[in-house]
Amino acid sequence: MVRQWQAHTQAEFVTRDVDATMRTMSDNPAVLHVPTGMGGTGFEGVRSFYRTWFVGRNAADLNIESVSRTVGDMTVVDELLLSFTHDIEVPWILPGVAATGRKVDIPVIAVVGFEGTAVAYEHVYWDQAAVLAQVGLLDRATVERLPIVTTPRALLDGSQSLNQLARAN
Repeated sequence: MVRQWQAHTQAEFVTRDVDATMRTMSDNPAVLHVPTGMGGTGFEGVRSFYRTWFVGRNAADLNIESVSRTVGDMTVVDELLLSFTHDIEVPWILPGVAATGRKVDIPVIAVVGFEGTAVAYEHVYWDQAAVLAQVGLLDRATVERLPIVTTPRALLDGSQSLNQLARAN
């Protein structure tokens, strides 16, 4: 499973080859990027999503760093740190948003299910409020009033203190 998942992500992000990506998948796959509702179901639906909205539609400086991986009987869960400069439209994470030139730096969780050795589904999660704040789509005054963390990597690397959103009584 892990090798198949690595081949899958290599095809998505390095070789940017939709057909190679699809060869890693089951006959009836599903992909869902939960925060934006982007994805596809069924072989042709997923192929269309990859071709139109995902593969090759990432910033040139996209970087994906592995934090942890959990492997179950038929599932791989990856905790990742994703960073890029929003210098092109990236439809799967910011659909319809023109390039802002701003840096995005967020944790991402990918839950990947398998049928045999084939990728059957991907459910991908991230904090969309942090993305919107980092690219400037949420105004600073609003963000400061809301209980949201706009720099989640700083929490993970320990450079920002925990519990900053709670107020002491």
